[in-house]
Amino acid sequence: MSDAPWPEGVGRRLLNTVDSTNAEAFRLAPQMAGPCWILGGEQTAGRGRRARAWASPRGNFHGTLLLHPKEPAAEVALRSFAAALALREAFVAVTGLPAAFSLKWPNDVLLNGGKVAGILLESSGAGQGVAHLAIGIGVNLIAAPDPAQVEAGAVRPVSLLSETGVRVSPEAFLAALAPAYARWEAIFTSQGFAPLRAEWLAHAARLGEVIRARTGAETREGLFETIDDSGALILRQPGGSVAIPAAEVFF
Repeated sequence: MSDAPWPEGVGRRLLNTVDSTNAEAFRLAPQMAGPCWILGGEQTAGRGRRARAWASPRGNFHGTLLLHPKEPAAEVALRSFAAALALREAFVAVTGLPAAFSLKWPNDVLLNGGKVAGILLESSGAGQGVAHLAIGIGVNLIAAPDPAQVEAGAVRPVSLLSETGVRVSPEAFLAALAPAYARWEAIFTSQGFAPLRAEWLAHAARLGEVIRARTGAETREGLFETIDDSGALILRQPGGSVAIPAAEVFF
């Protein structure tokens, strides 16, 4: 288990039931001066990327970090990589199994090749900038959705408990996650994206292999070459390398 202290200056709110921790973050945002973690015992209206429903049974982790970033919107979005790195560190801290966890572009964490966690960034604007950022994180600590409920070709969902035998409470997982995120946040704000990019690539799933990236109705297949300085996926195809800023990736 992680023995890192709770990060200084970061709030923590634990809720028994909530519609969505991201929604709660935006409700709290105007009255919060600093960063704050919001943890829900269960969510009644949890959601993932592209407004998909996110199964939120009690015992799994449903949390959001509320931030008030200062950077332009494109840079703010790079915090999804900080969240992924922090998630992986938290998993390693509670299991001691570093080789079991990898990172799937753009924002999933894999355990033994199955999806164990997802990240959803949502923001509210202020002029050209971002007033509030909600980094929503869902982790299958004890239960995963039925594979029949995920779309064809998607990575199979798994739980931490079923794959490792490790049972950890949402509160204990947050105690490992919050300091890990605070460290990556400090690196990002002081050194930029480069160190995050390097560390993320060190743990990237299927790097150097052929993958498929789907954007809307278009699917492109190519070699997963790298990610660029904006976090975009670089896919090498016969005609050359192409940068894909947003897509669903299939293996």
